Amino acid sequence: MPQIHFGKKAAGEKAAEYIRAGMTVGLGTGSTAYWAIEKIGSMVAGGLDIRAVATSLQSEQQAKDLRIPLVSFASVDHIDLDIDGADEVDERLCLIKGGGGALLREKIIASSSKQMIVVADQSKLVKQLGRFPLAVEVIPFGWELTIRKLKALGCEPTVRMQEGKPFITDNGNLIIDCAFGTISDPAGLHHSLNNTPGVVENGLFVGVASLAIIGYPDGHTQVIGHDGLEKN
Repeated sequence: MPQIHFGKKAAGEKAAEYIRAGMTVGLGTGSTAYWAIEKIGSMVAGGLDIRAVATSLQSEQQAKDLRIPLVSFASVDHIDLDIDGADEVDERLCLIKGGGGALLREKIIASSSKQMIVVADQSKLVKQLGRFPLAVEVIPFGWELTIRKLKALGCEPTVRMQEGKPFITDNGNLIIDCAFGTISDPAGLHHSLNNTPGVVENGLFVGVASLAIIGYPDGHTQVIGHDGLEKN
């Protein structure tokens, strides 16, 4: 169990309140999604009947430990609700994700969901995306050429490392962390990145999230819609 961060815990637990019996739920990845999964586990233990799919091996193992029923993607024709974290979220619910390296699986599940709720603590809510480096997943073949093309888009790219070796995603790919500084046109950059040969996917989520639940240190939460307005 990670150290308790009350803002993250509040946001994750609040998101779990949107789950209803019979739903198929996407389980996100990261330190805030962790608390949503923990809450879901307690709800399942209390008799809630749901099924779930996980965005990472880490979340899958947590769900198994909590006895949350997991199903294969082959048996799922839709996902009712996806709960996931973000490295940055702006007031229009554009996101930067990928700090945990699971961005491809996260985007597959988010794009297949009727509703995505992003959970984050107050430090992740920003006016403009870009302070946090943008994760770009690339195939290992020819990555040196791909990284040059990424740099030409205006960033400072860095191969993500782990224990002195290149970080490898659950899909067997590399992560290039791209420091843009500011991202004034998330939709345009998303298009440019995904049109770059060698790029599998990038961590910009534009027009995907339905709600953001922001948690604060005192335990209260703020719910923001995609129109930028606070919801009750």
